[in-house]
Amino acid sequence: MDRTYQLLGTFLLLALIIFIFDYFFIKRKYLKKLVSKKKRSKKNEIENEMTELAYLITKFKLDKSKLPLNNLLIVISLTNACIISIVAVVVMLLDIFIIFQLVIGFILLIALIYSLYELIGRYLVKKGYGKNGF
Repeated sequence: MDRTYQLLGTFLLLALIIFIFDYFFIKRKYLKKLVSKKKRSKKNEIENEMTELAYLITKFKLDKSKLPLNNLLIVISLTNACIISIVAVVVMLLDIFIIFQLVIGFILLIALIYSLYELIGRYLVKKGYGKNGF
């Protein structure tokens, strides 16, 4: 039982450290592109550069002009940091061969990306940011 609590504490501590580091790194990268003197051209540049945003727009048929870009960038930063921290910590704590760690990490990465961005897209459609308005 003591080993379980120690493992859980290690998992939570590593996840928190990686999450905070990734969040601020990713957020700084995205927001640095957004804040500029030429806001209109930078906004189009961000929409073209961010694959996450392009994926959400095309898959869920979102209206670019309606999207709250600042808030969406923060949500995408949080989501990416969460995905990276969970996958990194789970793979680090597995005590198996490296090839199995890579396979499990890849499967977990794909599953988390698909599921979390699916939730974000459905939420945006529900809030009325779709091209049809519903």
